[in-house]
Amino acid sequence: MDKINFFPDNLDVQNKRIILRLDLNVPIKNKIIEDYTRIDLCLPFVRKLIEKKAKIIIISHLGRPKANKDSSLSLMPIFKYIKKTLETNVYFFVGNFDDEVKDKFSHLKEGEVILIENIRYFKEEIDDDESFSKKLGSLGDIYINDAFSCSHRKQASIHKITKYVNVSYAGPLLKREVDAINLVIKNKKEPVTCIIGGSKISTKINVIKSLLEKINNLIIVGAMANNFLVYKNLKVGKSLVENNTKKIIEKIYKKAKENNCEIIIPEDCRVGTSFDGEGKIKNFDTIHDNEIILDIGSNTINKIKEKIDQSNTVLWNGPAGYFENRNFSHGTISIAESISKKTLDGSLISVLGGGDTIAAISKSKNKLSFSHLSTAGGAFLEYLEGKDLPGLSVLK
Repeated sequence: MDKINFFPDNLDVQNKRIILRLDLNVPIKNKIIEDYTRIDLCLPFVRKLIEKKAKIIIISHLGRPKANKDSSLSLMPIFKYIKKTLETNVYFFVGNFDDEVKDKFSHLKEGEVILIENIRYFKEEIDDDESFSKKLGSLGDIYINDAFSCSHRKQASIHKITKYVNVSYAGPLLKREVDAINLVIKNKKEPVTCIIGGSKISTKINVIKSLLEKINNLIIVGAMANNFLVYKNLKVGKSLVENNTKKIIEKIYKKAKENNCEIIIPEDCRVGTSFDGEGKIKNFDTIHDNEIILDIGSNTINKIKEKIDQSNTVLWNGPAGYFENRNFSHGTISIAESISKKTLDGSLISVLGGGDTIAAISKSKNKLSFSHLSTAGGAFLEYLEGKDLPGLSVLK
């Protein structure tokens, strides 16, 4: 991937109108924010721009509104939090993007902030509409994309807006994401172990194929592993299994062999007859037809820990089991604690990605540390795959 144009710290932005694309897509229930992490990660750079006396126009989305301007997906709770947190004037724009939209932002003074209401309320955003992009671009002198998690989407505030501003940059959070993933796929410190979990192999097949050329060990966990177990003629009971994966898995093993990459799949598992039970550890030859594999077993956990101990770099995407039930979160938490311990002693570079992975490790009672935690889902996987993300390609 060509070099991305990152925001230079020494750039004079006083009195400049900055369009700042952020990802403030946080969980909100009954108009109350349940997790402030994404917002709090964004605010240091906003404060920096305030100190530099820029005029800041923030664009973000929340969820995927289907009905026109679904009030449950309003950014109002986020606006209230930002207004309370930042020591400056913060305004909320809820108007339309007509031909006079630029005039509606003319009152903004140096060091002040406007947050635009959920940009996905406008269909033109999703469509990457040319006219809408031009109106958005007219609001600012400089555009900064600090929303890596949205950068795989061709949407107006991520993509075509860059045609209508003088200069475009990637922000510091985006840079941190790209640098972290590059530690795994470009500037890697071997041996590199990749742990891939989740439910479907079909959604991650291209990432797996791409990674096999770059890593030393591939560990398959979660429901995705069921397909590999079936391929090996092992019993999986009534566990989730995808159809027509035999040829895909054959290609994965063939490519792994060509690249001298070891593939590790579970040796034992924790099963239950439903998702809300306690479960018990079993070998695959003793699984009954009415049982579901819901976590990895103790032998598998020990094997994964051993591989982590032998590694200098670990990439992890996707939980090892049905972590929503604590009884089936043991495998995921054990992996997380093992990675964290080695990261803390300075002998491991660890990059974790995906919302489910981060939600799963939050189940641990211990404080965990990793080199980088990415909340990006699709963008994380597509960048790993080597795709040129639309939101990054326009920042070069």
